[in-house]
Amino acid sequence: MSKKVYIFLADGFEDIEGLTVVDLMRRAQIDIKTVSIKDIRDIITSHGIHMQTDLVFKETDFSDADMLVIPGGMPGTKYLGEYQPLCDLLTDFYKQGKKVAAICAAPTVFAALGFLEGRKATAYPSCMDGLKGAERSLDSVVIDGNVTTSRGLGTAVDFALSLIGQLLGKKTADEIAESVVYSRK
Repeated sequence: MSKKVYIFLADGFEDIEGLTVVDLMRRAQIDIKTVSIKDIRDIITSHGIHMQTDLVFKETDFSDADMLVIPGGMPGTKYLGEYQPLCDLLTDFYKQGKKVAAICAAPTVFAALGFLEGRKATAYPSCMDGLKGAERSLDSVVIDGNVTTSRGLGTAVDFALSLIGQLLGKKTADEIAESVVYSRK
């Protein structure tokens, strides 16, 4: 049975952090969908790339999700954190013990929602102060219960492979790493 993941995108999301997750998950045969939080599928990345998401938030049922992911980048992270329907979805998902993941500045959204209280977490160096209630880590990827956080675009491959490993097992994550000639340290 295929795993289902949704990654939420807003104008100004960090290209590598969002699309590396999508690319590697699709290589692993995980059904990941890009979701615009706007009323249209058009998104402009933090580096000015115009793209179309698979879905629009308001038109999507997320009840089949195994994991929800938010990338960093500015002002994308700010927009994601201000979009109440997404915050409500993330909170409901988190409270059910389902997997949520964020990278770079995006873990600050989790902190604002109370997900990191008493948990180990990481974020982009200039965003570490925004991890209210968390035990801050300098690890590239931190998994604490159902919450995964990562540092930034330089850790995007590690982040994506970690998420694949959580959903499909370490063997599959290692196969994907090998297929993209990535040397895991």
